[in-house]
Amino acid sequence: MAYWLFKSEPDVFGWDDLVAKGDRGEEWDGVRSYQARNNMRAMAVGDRGLFYHSNIGKEAVGIVEVIALAHPDSTAEDPKWECVDIRALSRLPRAISLEEAKAEPRLSDMVLVNNSRLSVQPVTEAEWAVIMELSGADAPD
Repeated sequence: MAYWLFKSEPDVFGWDDLVAKGDRGEEWDGVRSYQARNNMRAMAVGDRGLFYHSNIGKEAVGIVEVIALAHPDSTAEDPKWECVDIRALSRLPRAISLEEAKAEPRLSDMVLVNNSRLSVQPVTEAEWAVIMELSGADAPD
């Protein structure tokens, strides 16, 4: 299993919006970055991710699961843009802010800390464990 981070502006599509989609989840559409798209192409069903509120809040708030492999993005006219589908698994007991991540030495190499603009990014197993520890979460199986 691999780990990822998905960024969304909460006033456009936030954690509660994903939770409302239930087990059917949601297409992670609208991504127009080659690097982010390539990250989604590397995902497998069952991979886990952090749901991160960007712009407003700037914090990881929940845990998601990839439920569909990369496929054409229904919002794109150009077939080169692909996305995965994700569903909400659980809210983090305590949100982890960007400032807290930047202050944590064990997260100094995390993509979020060094390239906070990338909308879909990898998270290492060690980084995932630190986020789970800091948030007080037991990562869902």
